[in-house]
Amino acid sequence: MSPLPQEKDTKVAYRKIVTGLFISADGVVGTPEQWTFQHMTDEAGAAIAGMIADADTLLLGRRTYEEFARYWATQSGPMADALNGIRKLVASTTLTAAGWSNSEILDGDLAQRLAALKDAPGRNINISGSISIVQTLLQAGLIDDLHLMVFPIVLGGGTRLFPEQGKRVDMTLAHTRTYDTGVVHLHYRLGG
Repeated sequence: MSPLPQEKDTKVAYRKIVTGLFISADGVVGTPEQWTFQHMTDEAGAAIAGMIADADTLLLGRRTYEEFARYWATQSGPMADALNGIRKLVASTTLTAAGWSNSEILDGDLAQRLAALKDAPGRNINISGSISIVQTLLQAGLIDDLHLMVFPIVLGGGTRLFPEQGKRVDMTLAHTRTYDTGVVHLHYRLGG
């Protein structure tokens, strides 16, 4: 099957910030490497690859960056080639060097820097993992598209995407798809 369709907005000439997260049925997004693989399908992989193909920049927090770099820098194939080749921005106050190909440290106020990047020419800016960054940008109103792959598992605890305290975030459901393993891909648009 084909990847999730990407709608093209011909009226808007700015970049989108798009985030894709794996989330359990009870809202946990932490440590997905421990509970997602048994439910992954080629269709889900194609949807993820489609999101990567629509972007020219990947935003990562330090921990996600280090995990991705450790794994993907030594891999080959279409997904590895895409991740190794894309521009990577690392939001970190502790990292002093970014050695993975095409990586740079993003300094300064994260929301201000991302607002400026959205206004610059280019394709989408994707965020994968990096929960604290996603939470910060959701609260700042900077995320345009939120892709949640909901896995049919209840973890009972862990890092949740939506904290107890936070401002309201209105979303519009743009598309859904259910995969054979019970994973449901929810694509939300945020903002006006």
